[in-house]
Amino acid sequence: MDQVRIGIIGLGSMGSGHVRHINSLNNCRLTAVCDLNPDKLQNGDLKEDVKKFTDNDEFFAYDGYDAVVIAVPHYQHVELAIRAMEEGKHVLVEKPVSVQKKTALQLLDAVKKHPELKVAAMFNQRTLPAHIKIKKLLESGELGKIRRICWTITNWFRTQAYYDSGDWRATWRGEGGGVLLNQCPHQLDLMQWFFGMPERVTSIASIGKYHDIEVEDEVTAILEYPEGYTGVFITTTGECPGTNRLEIACDRGRLILEDDKLSYIRCETLVSEYIKEAKVSFGSPEQWKVELPVGAPAMWQHTAVIHAFAEAILHGTPLVAEAVEGINGLELGNAMLLSGLKHKTVTLPIDIDEFDELLSGLVATSKWEKKEVKKAALGDFSKSF
Repeated sequence: MDQVRIGIIGLGSMGSGHVRHINSLNNCRLTAVCDLNPDKLQNGDLKEDVKKFTDNDEFFAYDGYDAVVIAVPHYQHVELAIRAMEEGKHVLVEKPVSVQKKTALQLLDAVKKHPELKVAAMFNQRTLPAHIKIKKLLESGELGKIRRICWTITNWFRTQAYYDSGDWRATWRGEGGGVLLNQCPHQLDLMQWFFGMPERVTSIASIGKYHDIEVEDEVTAILEYPEGYTGVFITTTGECPGTNRLEIACDRGRLILEDDKLSYIRCETLVSEYIKEAKVSFGSPEQWKVELPVGAPAMWQHTAVIHAFAEAILHGTPLVAEAVEGINGLELGNAMLLSGLKHKTVTLPIDIDEFDELLSGLVATSKWEKKEVKKAALGDFSKSF
């Protein structure tokens, strides 16, 4: 096999984008698509030989593809990923891998049952050169021990019209959450990829602070790590102009990523040593600022994930992100929401049953009713709850 045959289930904005990504690659080709809305199958980027389906069962009964890209609403991700594995297909699932950790663990169990399959997650921001550089710097020891982290990611500004564009949007029953689940899975994944998992989370989560919605649109969280350092994570969809600034204070200085620029203020002496050994009261180590070159990505980030997915199937090379890794970032988001809505500090690993009870209660009071579902949506929502 010199090309991986791929099927896509869900042709919304992300799925349609993946059609173009696959079409641009030589190590894979699109052979099948499925969407419950027949209009979505009129996508002009679909080649004539692509098999089209409007029924999930018929799609999975077709044997003309080796791998499945899942790009449907959140609640269906685990269900469809497991079914694809049971059909012997490799899987690439969109973020987030699930709405809650309890369900995501079912994906972990299924992956263990199918070690012969590649199961990846669309954490495309891991392919960005700046993020790769940060990861390498942290692992190299150049920065010294981490002392503090602060990520302000508030450039997710959304209007009420955005939330009104679909009756399932920003509802507990339809989407499963707000800014943490919809906009921030990439940053939550990068947080755990860079720094590991905290042991305690304390947060303020505001429901509908800036919009007429039933889910969170602003969160401020304090993270306590077992190594002794702390982190702050701030996000919202109601702030303009927004900020995307990651600041990592370390023993050797401070690393800042903002506006796609990576800068490093480096101390000649370790801060921990200077504190103990300096003979002056208000001095500081000699410092110099370095703008770190990060370069341009070799290919568009989503395309890079699909390319690596196909290479892993063909040649056994590493994936950008295994799907099971998505459980960590998801748990971070679950912990922030649980802490914010219950007004308490949450210890990790979280109590998955406590979060399940919280989410079930929110879903039960959700304004979005299943009877309002139209099959023009991306997937079969009737099987999602």
